[in-house]
Amino acid sequence: MSGRLAGRRALITGAADGIGLGIARLFAREGADVVLADWNGEKAEAEAAAIRAAGGQARALQVDVMDKAAVLAMMEAAGPVDVLVNNAYTGDGPRRLESKGDEIFDRAMLMAFWAPKWTMEAALPHMKAQRWGRVINMGSLNGVNAHMGSADYNSAKEAMRALTRTAAREWAGWGICCNVICPAAKSAASRRIEDVAPEMMARIEAANPMGRMGDPESDIAPVALFLASEDCRYVTGNTLFADGGGHINGVAWAPDLGD
Repeated sequence: MSGRLAGRRALITGAADGIGLGIARLFAREGADVVLADWNGEKAEAEAAAIRAAGGQARALQVDVMDKAAVLAMMEAAGPVDVLVNNAYTGDGPRRLESKGDEIFDRAMLMAFWAPKWTMEAALPHMKAQRWGRVINMGSLNGVNAHMGSADYNSAKEAMRALTRTAAREWAGWGICCNVICPAAKSAASRRIEDVAPEMMARIEAANPMGRMGDPESDIAPVALFLASEDCRYVTGNTLFADGGGHINGVAWAPDLGD
């Protein structure tokens, strides 16, 4: 199969829905052998089957990214990974930081920091041996701007961003490019926010310079494709804001957290 990712194997976590699924679909169209990893193995397999039916290469793996043994088993089952996308996350609702116990922060760190660390370490030997690799980790404007109500998520995402930048520096000599995308797109997380606070989501979309939330497949996935491709060979350690310009002056994010 031809395409910008022909001959590459790409593993995407959180790939059964939203941004992860959009990336998996585009990568497959660009010739990648795609591994869709998700806690919902049944849905991941259905989406992998749809990609195969459309002529792409895809398979699914079920994984709980909070379980190190499961993450390492996933990496072993996937085989040598050329392009790694850490996207999986499901979190706590908006509450003041002092009301979020240690267990909430521990869960956030497992999903957004430790899981990316484990996958990156597992992918490194192959990438290092071939002197080529791409790591794409999903960050968040929530962390960059310290949005209210999500201190656990913000902290974990910013820790992951520091990890990614450090890996970029340490692994650059081996041709491994490590970058972060901070996306703003319709996803399972944004749908949950819209369900509980539709007025706030409407304000967020209205405040976006482009007046809308992005589409995972047509707005976010092409940015990931660039970072996964040969075109990214001289780009590493960066944070790309694929958010319609929302980062320029910040986004309205003031949930009512009570007293």
